[in-house]
Amino acid sequence: MSEYKLNTENINEWVGKLSAGDRVLLSGIVYTARDAAHKKLTELISQQSPLPFNIENSVVYFAGPTPAKEGLKIGSIGPTTSSRMDKFSPLMLSLGQKAMIGKGGRCQEVVDAIKANGAIYFAAVGGAGALYSKCVEECEVIAFPELGCESVKKLVVKDFPLLVAIDSNGESLYK
Repeated sequence: MSEYKLNTENINEWVGKLSAGDRVLLSGIVYTARDAAHKKLTELISQQSPLPFNIENSVVYFAGPTPAKEGLKIGSIGPTTSSRMDKFSPLMLSLGQKAMIGKGGRCQEVVDAIKANGAIYFAAVGGAGALYSKCVEECEVIAFPELGCESVKKLVVKDFPLLVAIDSNGESLYK
């Protein structure tokens, strides 16, 4: 197991080099989307409408941050159980998404899609939402504001601590 400082700008270069169990401090742009947002994104895709962000080489965090308290960029931003996104993830990965962040294991179909599309799945620590919020330098709602905390947000993060849970070869910490 190794430790890496990565930037989302070059995530595609790193995906094949990371192994399950590696620790990562991630910096750069990360988008938040939970199940309600994924449903709306899938609808846009089926309608051949543009997405609110470029999905190619993107990093998506399965989180619905709480509102920011005065003076803060964001509220608590802990991970959502990733299996709730399993029905959406193969499509997103096929469109070029490179990394997902969440908590818990993934179904075999998602593991197969990770391998087929050269992607990766990072685990964030449940219960550490307040700690994660300190890594967020910017937060902007970019889609579906009617979803409240589940809206799609564009975050700029610095040294966001993660663990490689499923690598691009399908090796998993959950096995």
